Amino acid sequence: MEASAEAGAAAAAAARTLRWAGRAGHLGGLPRAAVFAAVGAFAKAYASLLNTTTVHNADALLRLVSSRAPGTPLLTVSNHMSTLDDPLMWGFKGFPTSDAKLGRWVLTAEDICFKNAVMSYMFRLGKCIPITRGGGIYQEHMNEALDVLRNGGWLHTFPEGKIVQDDQPIRRLKWGTASLIVRAPITPIVLPIVHSGFEKVMPEKSFFGRRPPVPLCSKKIDIIVGEPIEFDMPSLKQEASMVPHDSSSEQKGWPPITPDGLDEVAQRWLYQKMSDKVQSVMERLRKTVINLKQH
Repeated sequence: MEASAEAGAAAAAAARTLRWAGRAGHLGGLPRAAVFAAVGAFAKAYASLLNTTTVHNADALLRLVSSRAPGTPLLTVSNHMSTLDDPLMWGFKGFPTSDAKLGRWVLTAEDICFKNAVMSYMFRLGKCIPITRGGGIYQEHMNEALDVLRNGGWLHTFPEGKIVQDDQPIRRLKWGTASLIVRAPITPIVLPIVHSGFEKVMPEKSFFGRRPPVPLCSKKIDIIVGEPIEFDMPSLKQEASMVPHDSSSEQKGWPPITPDGLDEVAQRWLYQKMSDKVQSVMERLRKTVINLKQH
């Protein structure tokens, strides 16, 4: 009974998240193109016309989005300051925001973006992948994210895992992003991005203690694109394989990573090591943004 109930719940989740609607060939790609055109126009309006957006090192992002080597996956990571970070962060002048083919895939909260069939359909057309909070790094939807990287696509994640609108250091990162880097057949280019100002465009508590009904205008937005973060994966995996085992540590039953054979203890060490590096780079970028705003 318990197994059948779990199977039923999984089937219901699959039906609700409408993965088929996210396929490029769905209805000839026309619905996806329409959504990207509409959302792209919205992002351009709020990022480039109704607010003032300054992007530092934009060429690094533009180059990797439009002309990286075929088959090379791109993984961008950023801080998360509002519900509109994506798509507004792609709305700056010169960025192909409305190009459905070049557009990113992005990990999104299932409980927010996939509440019903209509929302699921629209977010799927927008190349969004649902992530179940608390579902862990081996949940089924993470395989969709791996498929994007496997096919040389562009995936965006918010590794902090939640919106943080206070001007504070980058929070400890969730391990999901690091696990995607490790498990991807081809190690992706990892590009860090840090922004400031979207928390003023869509504050969590401003309209009777809630978000405003529409995004706010006349705000200043700063975006800084870093340089790709290098990971020496063979050396990291070798070091991880030699981590001593502690029988008292909690185990979640993760499968070993093939072909390296890294068990859960090795994976935990590896994911933390890589997450710490990404967090450190993002924190340096955050401090750079602060300095730029003061001059």
